[in-house]
Amino acid sequence: MDESLKMDESLPAQIETYLSHLDGLIRRGRQLRDTLAADPSNPSAIAATRAWQEDCGVTVNQLSGGSKAHWLARSFSEAFLMRSADGRAVEGAAPAEIVKRLIDVLEQAVATLSRMDEGAGVSASSEAPPPRRFEFVHNPELRPVVEQAYIDSRRALEQEDYDLALRTSCGILEAIVTDALEHKGLSALAPSGAPAGKIAEGKIAEGKIADWSFDTRLAVAERAGLIRSGCARLPAVARTYRNHTDAEGESGPKATVSERDARVAGQVLHVVMRDLDPGR
Repeated sequence: MDESLKMDESLPAQIETYLSHLDGLIRRGRQLRDTLAADPSNPSAIAATRAWQEDCGVTVNQLSGGSKAHWLARSFSEAFLMRSADGRAVEGAAPAEIVKRLIDVLEQAVATLSRMDEGAGVSASSEAPPPRRFEFVHNPELRPVVEQAYIDSRRALEQEDYDLALRTSCGILEAIVTDALEHKGLSALAPSGAPAGKIAEGKIAEGKIADWSFDTRLAVAERAGLIRSGCARLPAVARTYRNHTDAEGESGPKATVSERDARVAGQVLHVVMRDLDPGR
């Protein structure tokens, strides 16, 4: 570990040390981003980027207390993911894009440290949400609910509870898509000259958004241009996720949910989050 980051000082001094170190990493990152944008195959820039990424990883690990479940550690890992042309989450983003995303992660860390109250630890709670993850959700009361659900879904996946991870990811997906549909409004969702309602099998049917099936909400959102075609990857067990829970919220008849099913549902959720918030 970098000797400068050994925390023997008081809390304010610890925070100042990290802020200074993060500022240096951000400056280095911006220089690398500009160099790679101009020449993506520059060997020296690529080597310098690898070294910088390693330094970022060490710092993120320290700030997250070594926990992979910490939001900062998760954000760091997700910065290396990129979507393919058909909306799939794949590894192998362009070097300059990865650098840009990592800079965003470092800036989130700076924002969190800057807001810390006296007496709080340098390693923020693993429950702390990254800034602006669900800021695109129009209903402010829904944001903390889906944020906590997102944390729960990641924890369930790490604990290999794939049924719970899938159901939670799908619940978030349905909630944010419903929010987008309600904000758009029924009249705007209906084709020109057609009565307001839902789109099912190419036809318009009367009804409230709250009464629509999960599949119908996804179909309407896609046809309205709110999201792209990423939901086509949802496994069949995800599309019937509501059937896995009874009225009291307890698990009903168990469906067979594989690790792949749970991971794909989470990947689709990330794609839709980006569709609904293009600035992410």
